[in-house]
Amino acid sequence: MNYDEAVGKSSVEFGDMAPQAFLLGLLSAFDNRYQARADALFREITWKQFFAIICINLCKEPPTLNELSDVLGTSHQNVRQILLKLEKKGFIAMMADEKDRRKQRILVTEKCRDFCEKNDSQSKEVIACIFRGVDEESLMLTIHTIMKMERNLSEL
Repeated sequence: MNYDEAVGKSSVEFGDMAPQAFLLGLLSAFDNRYQARADALFREITWKQFFAIICINLCKEPPTLNELSDVLGTSHQNVRQILLKLEKKGFIAMMADEKDRRKQRILVTEKCRDFCEKNDSQSKEVIACIFRGVDEESLMLTIHTIMKMERNLSEL
């Protein structure tokens, strides 16, 4: 495989880099570029804050800090910082768990729901643009591959 052609950058020399190492680097670089673009889309919050909101909304019940950390795949400290900023902006609220008062549940606010509704069509347009020309078979193969990588990562 010619990595220079794959990336389209003649100023980069990949030599005999294994495709696995190249893919990990590509995923990291894509994540950085996507975060920068997504941060520019939303004036009120960052991409990481928006992703936290998406993950909160995916949970069947308002998650705890530990549960949200697992879904986001990052440390409790990072999630706590994200949540503090979202709470300060009025996007989330922390409520004591009804069954276990030691636990705090994370709830999205009406302001957050309004923000998500207002930005839904723009988010869908961005996703459509990013995946333009990617057929469903390729997409499903990519999802399967990354999920397998995720399971393998948990074994380290």
